[in-house]
Parts: sequence; structure tokens; C-alpha cells
Amino acid sequence: MSTNSAGTGVRVLLAEDQSMVREALAALLGLEPDIEVVAQVARGDEVLAAAREHAVDVALLDIEMPGRTGIEAAAELHSAFPELKIVVLTTFGRPGYLRSAMEAGADAFLVKDAPAAQLAEAVRKVLAGERVIDPTLAAAALAGGANPLTDREREVLRAAADGATNAELAAALHLSSGTVRNYLSTAIQKLAVRNRAEAVNVARDKGWL
Repeated sequence: MSTNSAGTGVRVLLAEDQSMVREALAALLGLEPDIEVVAQVARGDEVLAAAREHAVDVALLDIEMPGRTGIEAAAELHSAFPELKIVVLTTFGRPGYLRSAMEAGADAFLVKDAPAAQLAEAVRKVLAGERVIDPTLAAAALAGGANPLTDREREVLRAAADGATNAELAAALHLSSGTVRNYLSTAIQKLAVRNRAEAVNVARDKGWL
């Protein structure tokens, strides 16, 4: 989506809600002669507009952001700009995050505290068509197994995380109370826990929500 062939360097969008981390990453990447951080945002729901405005080649997305998660922003970017390369950064080694990121269209999945040189090299590799995955995170994802929850079960669990009643969940999700109860019951059984609160915690820890 950009005119990088002009030799101006790789145009990077950096999305990270913690300003000190974002500025540090931008400064470190800015030291690379072939990489230019042309846009920075602090919210996931600002990613798409920034990518469009600044015609970026690569988007570096933190997972945990207000407005929209990095994975949700990745899916949105991938749909709008299939040729744009996406690198997802995480502080959490939750196995489900890797699978979700790849399904959303990410080209790389790395821990946020990786050395700057490693991150810069990942940017170059994804532009060359390679996929880059932190080996420790990849091993954790394999060990964690596949997400057993359906999309609907995940949706209901996410909505239940703040303690809403079945009736409130039904109204919010446009379902019957019985259907909500069935989804929650199935999720609890699949995750081998005792109640919805434990189901939410387990699913979050594994990165399945």
C-alpha cells in the first residue's frame, strides 16, 4: 500500500498503549538505517485510520490495548490491506494468543521485550515474505493445544466476564436466557471448571478470549 520502492525505507506503524514503551521502541527502531516509524497510536481502534493515512508497510501491534485488541486490529488491517505486513507483540506468553494472531492475519508474533535488533530483523523478514514466530511462544502454543471453545461460547464468556446475569447477557447478545445458560454450561464442561468465573479465568489465561 506504500511506495517503498522509492528507497525511503520501511514505513512502520507502532501501536502500543504504554507511552514509555512505545517511545522506546520507536527510538530503537529509528536507529535502523532502513526503518522509519512514521506513525504511533495508543489505541487499537486508531490503527486502521493511521495505517491508511500514513501508507505504512508494516504494523507493529501490541495485544493489550484499549478500544480494540491488537488481534482485533490485525484482523481489521488484514481485511482492509492484505498486502500490509503485521507483527504482533505480546508481554504474555498465552498459547491461544499465537493461534488467534495467525488466524487474524499476523505475519510475526514476538515478545515485546525482545532485543531491538531482533524486532528490526523480524520487520525485514516479513517484508521478504517470511513468517517469524518466537520459538518459546510457539512451543507454549503447541503444548497448550487447540481452543476447544466455539466462537459463540467465547462471545458469551467474554460478555460474562463482568458478572452480568444470564438475563442481562441474553439481552446484550440477543439470545434467550436458556441459550446463554447452555453456552455457559458447555464452556464450563469443556474447560473442566466449576463455574463461569473459573471458565473466564482459564480461557483468559490461555489466550482464548
